[in-house]
Amino acid sequence: MIKLSPSILAADFTILGKQLLELNAVKNTAPYIHIDVMDGIFVPSISFGMPVISSIRKATDKVFDVHLMIMDPERYLSEFKKCGADIITFHLEATESPITLIDSLHTMGIKAGITIKPDTPVELLYPYLHMVEMVLIMSVNPGFGGQEFLPESLARIRKLKKHIDDNGLRCDIQVDGGIYHENVCDVISAGANIIVAGSAVFGGDIGKNMAKFDAIFAGFN
Repeated sequence: MIKLSPSILAADFTILGKQLLELNAVKNTAPYIHIDVMDGIFVPSISFGMPVISSIRKATDKVFDVHLMIMDPERYLSEFKKCGADIITFHLEATESPITLIDSLHTMGIKAGITIKPDTPVELLYPYLHMVEMVLIMSVNPGFGGQEFLPESLARIRKLKKHIDDNGLRCDIQVDGGIYHENVCDVISAGANIIVAGSAVFGGDIGKNMAKFDAIFAGFN
């Protein structure tokens, strides 16, 4: 099942609650909300944290798909759980204890995701894929919205998908960065089943944007 995870990094924060309600009202294939948390250290930008997540939790019952682009993410797991995170994805490069972190998430009742930067070899993820529910391929350099899709990401997705299938693993493959209606079919065909999109959802008419994604996904689901 192909699913969409709209990224609120591209939303209009003056009307964020209203936009989330629009997503709730549109019949679509977007059961998730993607939330990028940046600390200005692991990545250059600073985004938002627990207060924003807590406040928008009241506006939707969609799955909160929280992507932590922060150093030492294990410091804040309980806080993100309290404010409504359902899935937490962390960067392999940002922690010294990935197995302990994954175990902690599962103990808290949170699904675990793992990711790497585009210049980190995909093979470094392999030892952890049997432990996580989701693996995220970044198709841009993390830290900024609105970047162009890195074409070499398609080969990384295919390699990851082959390893998952060859080893009988069951984790989802999420892809984030530079995805629009025009290139999403390539990403899905490469092996992704959870698609993160920001500007392609929140730029312009949300209802029309979602209808386009629905029509595209119908060809795969």
